[in-house]
Amino acid sequence: MGHLHQNKKVLNRVKRLQGQINAIEDALIDEEKSCIDVLQQVAAIKGAVNGLMNELIEAHLREHVISDSTSNEDELQTFIQLLKRYA
Repeated sequence: MGHLHQNKKVLNRVKRLQGQINAIEDALIDEEKSCIDVLQQVAAIKGAVNGLMNELIEAHLREHVISDSTSNEDELQTFIQLLKRYA
């Protein structure tokens, strides 16, 4: 996915995830933070990772599967196996 280095939307999502992960680390150090606060932050990260995954899936499909004028059955099968493994 060499084309992703130009995708600012994906890079921004990753930067937000980094910030959220840092916030969890800080919350774990802060004795004033409750377990619920930390769990809410983790849930937010889970949602953000799912959003990132969806963005990457869409980018991959558009760039490598749909846009190819030639039939790319091997690429499609590899991608389907990946989805089955992590979905």
